[in-house]
Amino acid sequence: MNKNKKRPTMGDVARLSGVSQTTVSFVINDVPNTNISEKTRAAVMKAVKELGYTPNAMAIGLRTSQSHVIGLVADEIAITPFGGYIIQGAQDAARENRRLIMLMNSGKDASIENEEIGILLSRQVEGIIFATMRHRIIEPSQLLYQIPSVLLDCRDADNSLPSIVPDEFLGGYQATEALLKKGHRCIGMINTSENVPSAHLRENGFRQALTDHGTPVDDNLIAYGNDGNAKTGYDGAKTLFSRYEQMTALFCFNDRVAMGAYDALRLMQKRIPEDVAVIGFDNYEIIAANLYPELTTMHLPLYEMGRWAVEKVLQIAQSTGENESPQQVTIPCPLVMRNSI
Repeated sequence: MNKNKKRPTMGDVARLSGVSQTTVSFVINDVPNTNISEKTRAAVMKAVKELGYTPNAMAIGLRTSQSHVIGLVADEIAITPFGGYIIQGAQDAARENRRLIMLMNSGKDASIENEEIGILLSRQVEGIIFATMRHRIIEPSQLLYQIPSVLLDCRDADNSLPSIVPDEFLGGYQATEALLKKGHRCIGMINTSENVPSAHLRENGFRQALTDHGTPVDDNLIAYGNDGNAKTGYDGAKTLFSRYEQMTALFCFNDRVAMGAYDALRLMQKRIPEDVAVIGFDNYEIIAANLYPELTTMHLPLYEMGRWAVEKVLQIAQSTGENESPQQVTIPCPLVMRNSI
């Protein structure tokens, strides 16, 4: 096999199929009202297949002013365990719409973000998705307003760009409600003290569920750590049980926190779920599905968010309604029932 074989051209397809290059172009690009017979179309497509011909996407983009590429700029999401789900969702939606995803990672550096967005604009992408690792409020680059753009897992303060984020209030509410429905009334929460929407919303959901089910909210049943890692869960569980030995359930800010809580409960010789029920958040499967017992948790719908972002960018790109209000979407976080409650 000749590895240096020249890439076939439209002229090669025309010669093999016995038609003009114009006819080949009309067939490949499915140009309407050209009166080309089915026999000719079949001959052209047979030649395309035999030669392994692929159209020059760059040339097509220059001619049509459509690159069929969507930019995905991420602060850290491209290098996190969760990022793969967002990227997969975006890629699946893009492929279904005959588009490609161009992924760029900024490492939370605003100057790099602007540079990357500028590069995408120069490449004539059809739109840009800006994604963050954690749900937060951002100040978008002004360059995003020059092109159809969508925010993923973040929002700008004045809602000037369309966005999609997980419904973390409802997730916190439903996690707590799942424990209440199991008969638990003395329920603790281990949260992070970080000033991020996910921490505030999940705790607000926790508080509201208790209130709606007639269970008093006791601030001493909420413990805070510096971050969302296992040490916060370990220290938080020990702190809460030093205050309330009768506590029978824990809602943890995320699955890493729950993992730390598991360790503390074992040290205190408390069985899960017989003595203490535990529920997490995120459905980080490498943790949740491999703890013993397997962790019940709330699922972050990252794949669905990636799909929605691509479909929204394309909708905006194809829309003529300049006065439409940017859509702000919250998407539910389903309960994943395992064996810990």
